[in-house]
Amino acid sequence: MELQAAGIVSGNVPGVVSITFTADFEGSGMTIKDIARECGVSVSTVSRVLNDHPDVSEPVRLRVLQTIEALGYIPNNSARTLVSSGSDNVGVVVRGTGNLFFSAVIKAVASALEEHGLTMVLRYLDTDADEVRAGAILEREKKLRGLIFLGGRFDYTPQELTRIGVPYVCCSYTNYFGTLNEKDYSSVSIDDRATAYRAVDELIRRGHRSIAALVPSRSDHSISELRYMGYRQALDDAGIPFDEGLLEECGGCFEMPESYEGMCRLLERRRDFTALFALSDTMAIAAVKAIRDRGLRVPEDISVIAIDGLTVSEYLTPTLTTMVQPAEEMGRECVRCLTDMLAGKPSRHRRFEPLLRAGASVVDL
Repeated sequence: MELQAAGIVSGNVPGVVSITFTADFEGSGMTIKDIARECGVSVSTVSRVLNDHPDVSEPVRLRVLQTIEALGYIPNNSARTLVSSGSDNVGVVVRGTGNLFFSAVIKAVASALEEHGLTMVLRYLDTDADEVRAGAILEREKKLRGLIFLGGRFDYTPQELTRIGVPYVCCSYTNYFGTLNEKDYSSVSIDDRATAYRAVDELIRRGHRSIAALVPSRSDHSISELRYMGYRQALDDAGIPFDEGLLEECGGCFEMPESYEGMCRLLERRRDFTALFALSDTMAIAAVKAIRDRGLRVPEDISVIAIDGLTVSEYLTPTLTTMVQPAEEMGRECVRCLTDMLAGKPSRHRRFEPLLRAGASVVDL
C-alpha cells in the first residue's frame, strides 16, 4: 500500500487499499486529534503511523489508516507537517515581549535545539496576542516539526488547539484552568501557586504579618491568579486575615511601568504594611523604585520578596530576595520533551522546584 501526503510516500502495509491525500483539505475541519479519538489511540500514535515509525503494532496501524480513509480528510497544514518533510525547524512562540525571564529560557532552548540538529524559528507576540493562531501560521509557513509556546494562557480547550498539527510543549505555564488531555502535549513549569506560598511564608516566618501584594490580576486564569492564590493560602494558613486594601492589581503582564504606578497607588492608600510580595522580579524592581521615590527604605521600612531569580535583580540595591526559577534547565527540558514526542514517546509534564535566593531585601521583625 502507498500512503501519500503532500508528495511524501510512506512504507507498505499489506491488506489496506491505497490512500492518497490531496493538497486541499481546508474545508474538512478534521484533525489528527479527531483521528486519534475515533481510533481510541493517542495523538502521538497517529503521528507515528503517518511518519511510518516501526514501533506501532500492525492492528493499530491498520485501524488508524482505515479511519483516515473513512473520515477522508485532515487539515492541509497537518498533512504537510505530520508526514516527514525533511524540515528541521522548531517554532518558539514567545507571548510577552517585556518578560525578562524568557531571555534565559530562549537561550537554553536555542542551544539544546542546535545540539539535536534542529533550527529555532522565533516569533515574539504582544501579551494580548493569540499564540495558538500565531503558532498555526508559523507551522504552515516554516513547515515546523514542533512548537514550543513560551508564556501563554492557562485555559485552552481541545477545540482551540485543533489548529496545531505538530507536537508542542507549553513552557513556563500549564493548562491549569483548561480542559486539554495531558496526553496530547507536554509542559515544563514551576508550581506557581506553591512557589508564591513559599515566598509569602518566608515573610511570615521572619515575623511579618502585614503583607501587601502587587499583582497584575487576581482573576486572569493565568500565572497572576495562581500566584495570588498562593499568597492568600499562605495568609490563611498563618491565621492572618486578608486585607483588601493591601492588594494592588496593576494590570499589564509583569511590566515595570504598570508595576511602578501600581506601587505608587498602594503607597498613597496605605503605608502600614511591613512587607511586599511582588509576583515577579521585574515588578519588584519597579516597586523598590516607587518605595524609594516616596522617601521609604528597603528593607528597613518595607521588605520585598518576589519570584523569578533574574540576573539583573542580583545587582539591585539591596539584592532582591526571590524564588529562583531554573531558566536554563527549564529550556533544555522543553527541548527534551519535544524531541521525545517527535520520536514517538509519550508526553510528560515536568515541574521544577524554585530555590530561595536569600538576598538583602527582607529583614526580620
